[in-house]
Amino acid sequence: MIIRSLRYVWASALVWLISLLFVSLLVRVGLGVAWSIFVFIGGLLAFIAHDRYQLRRLLAWTREPIGTPLPAARGHWGEVFAEFERRTRQSYEVRDRLAHALDRFQNASQAMPDGVLYLAAADTIEWLNLKAEQHFGLDRTRDLGAPVTHLVRNPEFLRYLQARHYGEPLVMHVGRGAGLTLQVQVIPFGEDQYLVLSRDISQLERLETMRRDFVANVSHELRTPLTVINGFLETLSDGLDDFERDQVHRYLTLAHEQSSRMRRLIDDLLTLSALETGAPAPVEEEVDVADLIHEVHKETELLSGGRHTVTMKLEGGGVLHGSYKELHSAVANLTSNAVRYTPAGGHIEIGWRRSANGGGEFWVQDDGIGVEADHIPRLTERFYRVDRGRSRETGGTGLGLAIVKHILTRHQADLVVQSRPGAGSRFIARFPSARITPD
Repeated sequence: MIIRSLRYVWASALVWLISLLFVSLLVRVGLGVAWSIFVFIGGLLAFIAHDRYQLRRLLAWTREPIGTPLPAARGHWGEVFAEFERRTRQSYEVRDRLAHALDRFQNASQAMPDGVLYLAAADTIEWLNLKAEQHFGLDRTRDLGAPVTHLVRNPEFLRYLQARHYGEPLVMHVGRGAGLTLQVQVIPFGEDQYLVLSRDISQLERLETMRRDFVANVSHELRTPLTVINGFLETLSDGLDDFERDQVHRYLTLAHEQSSRMRRLIDDLLTLSALETGAPAPVEEEVDVADLIHEVHKETELLSGGRHTVTMKLEGGGVLHGSYKELHSAVANLTSNAVRYTPAGGHIEIGWRRSANGGGEFWVQDDGIGVEADHIPRLTERFYRVDRGRSRETGGTGLGLAIVKHILTRHQADLVVQSRPGAGSRFIARFPSARITPD
C-alpha cells in the first residue's frame, strides 16, 4: 500500500512537471503566455474529463450483478481495473470456499442421527436439520426466524430452555401413547446463541423396561420352586423320623421336580442369552429334513406319554442348511408347547412341505385350547404367557417361543402363528429357498 501511494505521488508530480515543461515550450515557440496557459488548461480539463469518465465506468460496474466483467481501460486506469479484477476474483474464491464449507457442514448435520437446532437471541430458530424437525414437529420452510417457544408446546422443554441451567440433559416425552422419548441438551455459545441437540432414546428406554421386567420375571420364576424346595427340606429336617418312607419319597420327588424346573429355566436363559447377544452361529451342516422330523416325532410321542395322537406328515424332503442342534431345539419347542396346551385325547401333527418358490416350512398343529388373536403378537416375548397357571403346572418356562424366534431369525426364517380359542393352533416356520437343497 505504501509503494502504491508513492507511485501515485510520483505520478502526480511527474504530470505537473511535464505540464510546466509543456507551458515553457509553448512560450518559447511564440504562442505567448495567455495562449500557452489556455492550451495547458484545456489539456488539463481533458485529462480530468477522461478520469471522471473512467471513474463513472467503474461506479457503473459496481452496480452491475455479481460476475459482470470489468470494462477495458488503458494506462493507469487499466492498472486500477486490473487490481479491482484481481481483488474481486479473490473475494469470489473466498466466498466459494466458505459456501462449500457451509454446504459440507449442513450436509453433515443432516446426516447426523441426532437433531440439531440453532437458536439466536430471543430463542428464534436460525437453522435446524431434518431430525430436529421430526423430534420437535417443526418445518424449516416456514419456522425459520420464529421463536421456538411459540412452536414447541412441551412444558418440560419450555421450563428447561427458560431456566438457563443446562448442566444436565432433559429427558422428555413427545406425543401420546407410543411417542418418542427424547434426551435434549442445550449448549450456549457466542452471544445469546444456543445449540439444541436432541436424541431419540425410545429404544433405550424400552430396553431398560425390558431389563427390569426380565429381572422381575426371573426372580419370580425362581422364587416359586425355591420356596417349594425350601419348605420340603425344612419339613423333613424338623421331623424326619415322624414321616413314613413313602411320604419322604414323595416330598423328595416333588423337590426334584422343582429343581428340574429351575434347571430348565436356567438352561433356557443361557440359550436365549447366547442367541440375543449375537453369539457366533454354530458351524452349518446339511440337515436331512426327514431325519429331523422323524426324531422330533419320536420325542414328542415320548413326551406325550400316550395322552395324544401324534402324527407325522412329509410332503417332499430336502436338505436344510443350518445348525442341527438349533433347528432341532426350535421344532422340539413347538411340539412340547403343543403337548403342554393340548388336553388328553387331542391330536398333534408335525409336518414339512416344500413351497412353490423353492423354500420350505415346518409346521406343528394341534387341536388344543388355542390363543386369542390379541395375544398372538406377544407370544415370542420372554416370559409372556397366555395362561400363567397352566404353564407352571405343565413345567413351562415362558422362554420357548422366544428361543424359537431367535433361532429362526439366525436361519433367515419366519414364524407364523395361526390360532383360534378352542380350535387349536398352527405354528409354521418358513425357510427361504437359499437355505434348502432339493434331494
